[in-house]
Amino acid sequence: MDEARIKRLRWRTRRGTRELDALFGGWLDERFDTADAAQQRAFDELLDVQDPDLWDWVMGHARPERTDWQAIIDDIRARHRL
Repeated sequence: MDEARIKRLRWRTRRGTRELDALFGGWLDERFDTADAAQQRAFDELLDVQDPDLWDWVMGHARPERTDWQAIIDDIRARHRL
């Protein structure tokens, strides 16, 4: 795995709240290496979304329009029983 890419993603998973840091940083740690290239790209792009939207999605209050983002959100929610 490209260490520079992981470091960049690690920095980008540092969000405005400790909860989002843990949720997205956890996915990076536990799932990113085994994700396919399309899912890795989707995760990278997902990190461009504003924190309030990410929070609504992981709390189940809303859904992203992109199905690839929803798959990552669903995985995060399942892992944390949200």
